[in-house]
This record gives sequence, C-alpha cells and structure tokens, in this order.
Amino acid sequence: MTSQPAESPATPPPALTEVEPYGVERIPDSERTATPLDLFRVAFGGANTFSTCVLGAFPILFGLSFWQGLAATLLGVVVGALILCPMAVFGPVNGTNNAVASSAHLGVHGRIVGSFLSLLTAIAFFSISVWSSGDALVGGAHRLFGLERGTLSYVVAYALFAGLVLAVCVYGFRFMLFVNKIAVMSATVLFLLGAIAFAGDFDPSYAGVFTAHADAATQSMFWPSFIGAALIVLSNPVSFGAFLGDWSRYIPASTPHRKVIGAAFLSQLATLLPFVFGLATASIIATKAPSYVDPKAPDFVGGLLAISPSWFFLPVCLLALIGGMSTGTTSLYGTGLDFSSVFPRLSRVQATLLVGVLSIAFIFIGRFGLDLVQSISTFATMIITCTTPWMVVMMLGFWTRRGWYDPDALQVFNRRQRGGRYWFAHGWNWRGMTAWWVSAVLGVLFTDIPGQFVGPLGDVAGGVDISLPLSLAVAALLFLALLWLFPEPRAVYGPEGPRLARTADTPVPPITGGGAEPVGEPVLAEPTR
Repeated sequence: MTSQPAESPATPPPALTEVEPYGVERIPDSERTATPLDLFRVAFGGANTFSTCVLGAFPILFGLSFWQGLAATLLGVVVGALILCPMAVFGPVNGTNNAVASSAHLGVHGRIVGSFLSLLTAIAFFSISVWSSGDALVGGAHRLFGLERGTLSYVVAYALFAGLVLAVCVYGFRFMLFVNKIAVMSATVLFLLGAIAFAGDFDPSYAGVFTAHADAATQSMFWPSFIGAALIVLSNPVSFGAFLGDWSRYIPASTPHRKVIGAAFLSQLATLLPFVFGLATASIIATKAPSYVDPKAPDFVGGLLAISPSWFFLPVCLLALIGGMSTGTTSLYGTGLDFSSVFPRLSRVQATLLVGVLSIAFIFIGRFGLDLVQSISTFATMIITCTTPWMVVMMLGFWTRRGWYDPDALQVFNRRQRGGRYWFAHGWNWRGMTAWWVSAVLGVLFTDIPGQFVGPLGDVAGGVDISLPLSLAVAALLFLALLWLFPEPRAVYGPEGPRLARTADTPVPPITGGGAEPVGEPVLAEPTR
C-alpha cells in the first residue's frame, strides 16, 4: 500500500495583510493549518447573510403560507446539505480545489467543467450579495438621512460594495477567513435583534394563496410552487459544491473525514437562521405592505425597510454590509483561484480581478436591464441542474477509487503538460463527461419553477418539478454503468483496487512537457475514518 507522505511541521500562518501566494497547486503540508471549525465558519459565514434572506423570501413570493414555506425551506436545506457535505473531503485529500480534483474523474481537460460551474455560481451569488446589500444600504440611508433612491445612488452603492469584496478576495484565504469569523458572530447577533424587532408583527398563521377558498386553478399550483420554492432554497447549499475544496484544502490530510463532512453539513443546517428570518419577514411584508411582494415586481429589501422599526434601520445596514462581504468573498475567491489555472498567463490576483469585473457587469445588466427575480431564479436553476450531476460523478468516483488519487497527475492541466493517469482519451474521461452532460441536459429539460423557469418537458409530471431526482438518479446509474461496461485503466485505482467497477490493462502515457517538478507521491484517503 502506498502511504501518505509524512506531514511537515506546521509553520505559523501568514499575516492577514500578506497576499496569498498559492494558486491551485497542492498546498504544502506545513502550510495546512486550518481546522474543520474554520471550514464551518467560512461555509456558514458565506451563507449567514442578507442574500440568503432574499432566497428565504421566495416561498412567500410563490404564494405559500408560513408553515408551508417553512416545510419547503427545511426540505431544501437538509437535502442540499446531504448532497453537499461529501464534497468537503477532496480538499484535505488532494490539497487543491475541487475543480482540479475532478481531473481524476472527468479527465485532464474535463476539469474545465468544474471551472465553468464555479464561474456560474460565483456570478450568481456575488450578484445576489451585491444587489441585496446595495439595496439595503441605499434604502437604509434613505430612511435615516433622506438619501435620494435614484439610479446613481444604487450604482455607487453597488460599485463600492463590489470593490470591497474584490479587495478581500485579492488578499486571499486568510483575510477571507478573518472576515467570515467576524461575519458569523455579528450577523447572528443582528438576526437575533431582528427577531426582537419583528416579534410583535409576526403571525405564523399567514395563509398564503393556497387556502381552502382558493379556486381549482390556484390549488393545482400548490405542489409545483412548493417544489419550486424548495429547489430555490436547495440551490444555496448546492452552490458550495465547487467551492468547498478551496477552503478545505488548507485542512491537514490526516484530519478524520467525518469531522470535515460534519463541519460542511452543520454549516448548512445553521443557515436555517437567515432562511427563516427571510421567510418570516416576507410573511409580515405580505400582510403589512403587500405591494413589495408582488410576484411581477417584488422588492424584499424595500419591504423589509418599510416594516422595520426606526431603531432597526442601522442594524439592517450593518447586516447588509457584513453579510454581503461574507457571501461575496466566498463566491468570488474560489473562481478567481481556479481561473488562474485555466488561463496560465493570469496570476490568482489577476484572474480574481477579471472574474470580478465580469460579475460586476452582470450585476448592472441584471439589476437595470433584466427582471431581477427572473435572473436569480434562472441562475439558481442552472446551478442545481448543472452542479448536482457533477457532484454525483465526483462522489461516486471517490467511492469507486477508495479515495485514492495521484496529486502529481492532478496538476497536469495546470502545468500545461500531457499524459499521466488521468489523461484517458486526449485529456477527456468520456465516462464521467457523458454522465454529467446527459444528466444536466435532462435536468434543464424537466425543470418547472412556476412563473420563473420552465423547461421544454417541465409539464410532463403535471407541473411538479422532477428535475433534481431525475438528474441525480441518471447521473449515478449512468456513471456506474459506464464504469462497468467500459473499464478505466488499472493505474487510476490505488493498491486496494476498485470498488464496484472493473479495470482494464490500458497503458498510461508518461507525463511530458511543462517542466514542473512533481508535487508528491500518490495518496490514499483511508475510507474507514
């Protein structure tokens, strides 16, 4: 059995103001000083924000009652957390991010799928954080100081906020971790203050539109609306799938997997705090200021400020600022990190700035040129349908390989080399690629979020969205079937051999070109932890 390389003594972490030197190369053992608690803080901090409250308001926008919305929220968070949490183990095992680790299952070139997914997610959630935080800051300043709520005010707020997020991402992981440590505690306190502020107005008996007196046409939309709301919520934990390795790669490889997986799972359960805050306040808005939850032109932030007591205006602004910083940095950091390897002429800092500028462009187009809610729901749909099958391929690949990876071969793409264990067919593992794209396409075709996004086959199940279970099942069955029918080379499996898969005696081409030194020996992630 090939053992893991001996870990070097840990060195003191760099200063917060020191720009992170690492891209997607394997993090040296001596630099891996993070803990599962740090992973919890970053993942929870990135979602314990105002933008999550906006997503939490969607069940009310879809016409559900408070209790129906709470059930949809619980379903979305728990299912999403269960899908997400195994993705945390790739970082400690390989010391790199999840897109690079996907080379083992989609091929050296196929890893660009993970880069695409991280870009899609970064644009969506960076935009949501800037939109919601900018709107709250402008609205709060209007109520407190009489600031004009014109286009110029929003433009300045968005630009300043996006610039702050970019600055944190440029400094890197340590600075981001520092911001999230502050965000977890402060945002939690502010949400609890919000519970006090709105306690007198909250009525859990808010009935929504699906009452006993509703007509038959309205009643028939209940399950499509319920499932659609749950999917919007589920998109939040699933969105972290491409990013978990960005943060967990700083955790030592010797850390028990159950602790890393547990930290990722608990971080998403904790997001029930902002989700329920958004749900509860949206139900109050629907009662006291219904014009703000009109499905044709909803304005959750404006509605929240309209129903807030005057003493809560400042906490709302602080919550928008702190929480938005947390969501924005966790979304943007990983994508900049990954694109520095996709475009080798760009450093991590330059790639981060490039992705940030593209995201800012989308922010202004989506806010001033498109339907904002339509933009959010469509991107959330694309995240679920495209990312979930990719995660299934990754997790099943980890299981069939018994957690064994060759870190040197994972870096072939980043060094502009050729060959290695994960070269497969000209750098593509068509087994994993086929399972991913077939499942993703089916997911899009069968998506049905009423009034938001409906695929060509979305009405097949009577208006109920079956895209997620369908894409999950197809990805799992198709990938395992392809591994069995068309065995992968024996060299991609570790000393213990495959699990529920066959192998072929296919020669592995040597790694050529690039000239970089190998980063280490193949490692074995112990499955019994």
